[in-house]
Amino acid sequence: MDAKVANTGGAAAKGRAKRLSPALVGDLLRLFDLAVIGIVGIGIYFLYVNQTSPDTPISRYLIILVISGALAGVLFQGFGVYAGDYIFARRLRIDRMLSAWAVTFALLLTVAFALKISDFYSRVWAVSWYFVTAVLLVLGRLTLGAWIRHSAREGRFAKRTAIVGTGPQARIADHLREYDKYRTEIVGFADDRDGEEVSGNTVPASLGGIADVIRMIRDDSIDRVVIALPWNEPERMRGVVRRLAVTPVPIHLAPDLAGFDYTGRDFTHIAGLPVLHLFDRPISGWSRLTKAIEDRVLATFFLILSFPVFLVVPVIIKLFSPGPVLFRQKRYGFNNQLIEVWKFRTMYHHLQDAEANQLTKRDDARVTPVGRFLRRTSLDELPQLFNVLNGDMSLVGPRPHATAAKAGGQLYYDVVDRYAARHRVKPGITGWAQVNGWRGETRTVDEIEKRVEYDLYYIDNWSIWLDIRIIAKTLLVIFRDAKAY
Repeated sequence: MDAKVANTGGAAAKGRAKRLSPALVGDLLRLFDLAVIGIVGIGIYFLYVNQTSPDTPISRYLIILVISGALAGVLFQGFGVYAGDYIFARRLRIDRMLSAWAVTFALLLTVAFALKISDFYSRVWAVSWYFVTAVLLVLGRLTLGAWIRHSAREGRFAKRTAIVGTGPQARIADHLREYDKYRTEIVGFADDRDGEEVSGNTVPASLGGIADVIRMIRDDSIDRVVIALPWNEPERMRGVVRRLAVTPVPIHLAPDLAGFDYTGRDFTHIAGLPVLHLFDRPISGWSRLTKAIEDRVLATFFLILSFPVFLVVPVIIKLFSPGPVLFRQKRYGFNNQLIEVWKFRTMYHHLQDAEANQLTKRDDARVTPVGRFLRRTSLDELPQLFNVLNGDMSLVGPRPHATAAKAGGQLYYDVVDRYAARHRVKPGITGWAQVNGWRGETRTVDEIEKRVEYDLYYIDNWSIWLDIRIIAKTLLVIFRDAKAY
């Protein structure tokens, strides 16, 4: 074992000079971005501004370039442009970079107009600077991406990692190989019970024991150690930590088996103890206020726009079928509370199904002639704008379902594990699932599972821009949705 460890360490040490820190990529990106923003601005000044207005001092443009560089640095960081996981993605998350750059430019324009200094700068310079910078930032990332992939194949970014533990927790090695292959090279596994015959191990102890790991660290053959031991053996874990704490490499504690079910979560601290943060209240804080303003403003706008519909549709409904104009139905809303959802009535009054024991089908005999038109154009949903103003619903969110709605003859709650997670936010008149084709009748369990999957994606990835995108897509498909009947 000693000979094998020594050989491994020697071979690794030879290639050490070729290795690069993953943090270097982020630093290179920062320098590149700042350089492009500054150089392009100065270049266009000399090529255009200095030629057409030679009396304009360059200092005026240098000030705005310095401000834009600082602002872009903050926004790029906030958008996650330099985060390790994004940097090592195949396309370096160019979409995030372009969004951050667009916000930077928009903020600069807003400030310039607010301070009434926009006339001090050439519009040709500003527009050219924005677009040329955007193009060069994209080209630079594409080039850097090719270099990263080439270097990663040679293992130049990978930290040589030893896993201490050979039981079920050692499965972290497979996770690292799959999701962090550019930055992690698994050197091998070590068993902390040196030389002890132990049954039930899932992987061989290829590196030997803790003493062998320490020796490889001293030989500069290991960059990082991950302790993958059962959390219900604290004395054993403390012993391993005590022995490895004298080494100058990062030491990490792998999650116990339950941790593999909650990947992507962050750790936070409560009273100084690290705890895994599983779920947060979605759309909270300023986001909650922003969405509330969005709902009220847009709902009012659409109500004003649809005022003629509210005058005509009730009269037509009465002509085709006696009974109330509005259909009121109990549905599940925020925090699983029952709310009363309003719609224009589309069925004959005596055939209505308030609990939706039978979902509406194509050519359903319960639907009136005018009801077919209202459902096909989604005009029957317009009264829900009052639900939005009342605070029971949002304009965009998971669609509320009736209490007895079923898929494949089974209640939604019984067939989808995380179904109730849809109710962590207010339901919406339209939603991410609807604009992606998952609306209407749910004949199979797969259909409701897919709808819930899209709803949960919306909750986890909410932004004001996503809402605007959904509203725009809704307006585009509203009159040609084959599932609206």
